[in-house]
Amino acid sequence: MSSKALQVKQEALLHECLISIGSNIEPERHFAQAFTLLGSECELVLHSQAISTPPVGFLDQPDFLNAALLVRTPLDHAMFRAYLKAVEDRLGRVRGPNKSGPRTMDLDIVAWDGELLDQSYLAYDYVRLPVDEVLAASGRSLRMRED
Repeated sequence: MSSKALQVKQEALLHECLISIGSNIEPERHFAQAFTLLGSECELVLHSQAISTPPVGFLDQPDFLNAALLVRTPLDHAMFRAYLKAVEDRLGRVRGPNKSGPRTMDLDIVAWDGELLDQSYLAYDYVRLPVDEVLAASGRSLRMRED
């Protein structure tokens, strides 16, 4: 098998995942740590610029830093979702009764292999704007989920 054919076969085994990333506890530091972790443990294809956004839901907290990442992974969807939760934990995420409260890191799968999974993309600018930046820069688009 030629090296080009082998490379194509290996790339076919990778899933592409669009991730929404957010933090409002030392966000610059936690973003840098998340990029380092994800870049060393996944294939980091592209990321958006970070934007500052006001909190949604629970308002008595600092503004958030939000961005989007496009990564490739050999893990399946369920395993990758669990991996992202473990990354959040490694970055000091504390899960409490207030799901909208402050956090060191929030990593949510927005799209998997080009299919939109998270309806937050349609509802919130803090998800849509960074994701759209990554889509435009990468030449990719999203398909709506067929249920």
